[in-house]
Amino acid sequence: MTAPRPADPPSEDLSRLAGLHGVATSYSPSPDRTVAASATAVTRTLAALGVDASTPGAVRAALAARERELGARLLPPTVVGWGGDAPAALAALPEGTRLRVHTEQGETRASAERLPPGVHRLTATAPDGRTATAHLVVAPPRLPAPAARSHGLLVQLYSLLSGRSWGMGDLGDLAELAGWAGRSLGAGFVQVNPLHAAVPGAPTDPSPYRPSSRRFPDPVHLRIEDVPEYAYIEDRERLDALLERSGRLRAAVLEGGALIDRDAVWELKREALELLCDVPLGPGRRAAYRDFLAEQGQALEDHATWCALAEVHGSDWHRWPAGLRDPRSADTARARGGLMDRVGFWSRLAWLTDTQLTAAQRTGREAGMPVGVVHDLAVGVHPGGADAWAQQEYFAAGMSVGAPPDAFNARGQDWGLPPWRPDRLAASGYAPFRELLRALFRYAGALRIDHVMGLFRLWWVPQGHPPTEGTYVRYDAEAMLAVLVLEASRAGALVIGEDLGTVEPGVRETLRERGVLGTSVLWFERDWEGDGRPLPPDSWRSDCLATATTHDLPSTAARLTGEHVELRDSLGLLTRPLEEERAEAAADTGEWLALLTSLGLLPGTGGGDTFSEEAEIQAVHRFLLRTPARLVGVWLPDGVGDRRPQNLPGTWDQYPNWRLPIADAQGRPVTLEDLAASPRLHALMAVLNEPDQAPGGPATGPSGA
Repeated sequence: MTAPRPADPPSEDLSRLAGLHGVATSYSPSPDRTVAASATAVTRTLAALGVDASTPGAVRAALAARERELGARLLPPTVVGWGGDAPAALAALPEGTRLRVHTEQGETRASAERLPPGVHRLTATAPDGRTATAHLVVAPPRLPAPAARSHGLLVQLYSLLSGRSWGMGDLGDLAELAGWAGRSLGAGFVQVNPLHAAVPGAPTDPSPYRPSSRRFPDPVHLRIEDVPEYAYIEDRERLDALLERSGRLRAAVLEGGALIDRDAVWELKREALELLCDVPLGPGRRAAYRDFLAEQGQALEDHATWCALAEVHGSDWHRWPAGLRDPRSADTARARGGLMDRVGFWSRLAWLTDTQLTAAQRTGREAGMPVGVVHDLAVGVHPGGADAWAQQEYFAAGMSVGAPPDAFNARGQDWGLPPWRPDRLAASGYAPFRELLRALFRYAGALRIDHVMGLFRLWWVPQGHPPTEGTYVRYDAEAMLAVLVLEASRAGALVIGEDLGTVEPGVRETLRERGVLGTSVLWFERDWEGDGRPLPPDSWRSDCLATATTHDLPSTAARLTGEHVELRDSLGLLTRPLEEERAEAAADTGEWLALLTSLGLLPGTGGGDTFSEEAEIQAVHRFLLRTPARLVGVWLPDGVGDRRPQNLPGTWDQYPNWRLPIADAQGRPVTLEDLAASPRLHALMAVLNEPDQAPGGPATGPSGA
């Protein structure tokens, strides 16, 4: 069931005003049902956009002002041109309007046609003397498709421990995985979770999807021994003690059944990094570091300043002394000067992490991977973190991103992430978004965008209100996509949009038009507009990453055995009787196994045959290869029969989300070295390298297809 209709729907004037600011006044929890947003939600959302709609008189005044503004406006603050064509927005200019374009390459032109890709400055002068300036984003028409199909591994990096990591997977492990998978498994990519900087705390939120900063990575992922200055640390006794403690921490997880303890890992690494940063840089390293500082500029200084201030005042800047809540205040400048050593420390850590991320991508490409490392962009940031502090003018105060009520969650969702203001983004030419993408593409062969629908609209929830009392706010998707395509094309990278769940009509088509790949998960691919049965492989879309599961879903082994139902039952998460849930899960799995058998992807004829779990997992991946999907991903824990999801949505402390090492079918942790020697994993990956598994090609197995 869904939430009841709000008691205070918006008035006609309020609805008109909302529409002119991109604020929705209704939403559709299902295709056949529309629910009005509450007037309170609309009013609060407009207030977060700087629009007073608190009274009927204020609404009328704001409506008149907005209509005057739009009527007099020559150009919107940002316009888009694709492939050198003149922006469509120019067609509305008065006849005889003169144009002048200052390109980011330093040229001045009198036309907006045949411009090079980039973000330029456009000036329009109308015959009546009115003048307007706008940012002009010129992007290629679309991103090129992958040159050839490739398969790869999906893994949560923290879960991938080796015999060298300090209690959680690190960037040294990522480089080892990429090098091995590329050379020995024929893999084309490795996809990891967001590696963004976390908000420090006691304990730290282990979720990688609520970071302090999306622009800068977290130094907890550093491989300490791979930093060149490590060899020159003078206090070897202290370093040896840290290595001994890290070994105990690693053994506690791999041998003692302990959970991954990010805080404990960071305590050790931070102490080691203090020693490392006492070692002077050599001339070449010093020059490279200075180049990094110059390239990152104000953004890095802000990030490092927030980190230094957080050490003194805590990790929520809203609770800092008033003068420090403004990153541009005189108080902040004085505090930065007094903490310059710590600002330098955090800046150096950002550089070290960037260098190891770049090295991991280089290792993958040198191992023959056409893509390399696929990084993950979280949908937002923590309200108390570094990005929210440094970019306050771009975030909507008093608002949080979430999801509306639907058939699966009548209460809706509040993710606790402040949304970007679309008006401020447009006025800046999407500068924060551009800078964020540019930073990530430094070391990414592809970028996965979590909840890619957020480029089009986001559900805003007013602070202090339940998610049912939110509303959608629309973004300029064309401009957001143009920036995305521009920056990805400059980096020669792919983009994968996570478009699972409820998706607004037209979104997938628009993304496909611009070359953004989608995400298709086997268990969700059914003929929902027809008989609801599993979708045969030739009916799948081609422009996607096809997988059997994700970090938020049961492992393939758990789904095949039904253990995911038992887990949810043990945690009290079922909303129906256990037997009913078991029966539904078994029926769902049975339909898929029947299809796999009918296609000859499982041995036998389906006449009562039973198959091993390992054979069924292999058949699932043979099926993915029969689809036209351009990328096929293997959830790395599936290679060893891991039963446990890395994250169980709907839980907090009931389940150890984001803290589990990869384990085998018996729950024993498996190291990177164990994975490299695993016959089961090698057998699964051999399936993906079978030469006759091209899309639409013949199936393997004794019975054929």
